[in-house]
Amino acid sequence: MRQKILIGIGLIAAGLLLRNIWLMLTNLPDEAFQGAIFRIIFFHVPAAFTAFLCFFASLISGIAYLRTQNLKWDAFSVSVTEVGLAFGAANLITGMIWARIIWGIWWTWDWRLTSMLLCWLLYAGYLVLRRAVEEPTERARLSAVMSILSFAVVPFVFFSIKWFRTQHPQPVLYGQGKMDTGYRAMLYGNWVPLLLFAIILIAVRMEQERRQRELDALRREIHAF
Repeated sequence: MRQKILIGIGLIAAGLLLRNIWLMLTNLPDEAFQGAIFRIIFFHVPAAFTAFLCFFASLISGIAYLRTQNLKWDAFSVSVTEVGLAFGAANLITGMIWARIIWGIWWTWDWRLTSMLLCWLLYAGYLVLRRAVEEPTERARLSAVMSILSFAVVPFVFFSIKWFRTQHPQPVLYGQGKMDTGYRAMLYGNWVPLLLFAIILIAVRMEQERRQRELDALRREIHAF
């Protein structure tokens, strides 16, 4: 039943994504100054939103684990962190492609870009930490603490454009930036299928974590004999 639900969500997400891509290419005009490449914003920004939402979920699940000592929260935390890293990578890659077309460079040590990279590296370090600790409860405890501390960078990434003078343009969804209503509707509309794909990936990773815990329990029982 659960597998059928995930397949259904996947079909809905794929259908919405294909529909959105068609509308992007046929219904939305090129941006006046940036041209066709501006359409990458419909993936660049929702990918960042999805990554930040996953990192926030990891923060909450880390706090929940420290309060309850329930390993299910740890499984959820690592699942959303891995998915958040995937969408964070998508945000960085699409940003680099966008920068290459508009600025003529793949990368610059701009406040927004650098802080996003630092954020990504911190959560990547979370996964490295998990591989370094074998004992499940100790791994879960240390991972929860690192997840909580790592989230401190997320607000810095979000507000870095407003706090510092950067090469990155002003945000178009808040602050001084402005966006046409059609573009805005597509940006939020394309966030929906990305969120649905994120839910599927999280569910799959949690199932993998459940099976891994069962295998670990069997190994401990075998070693006990």
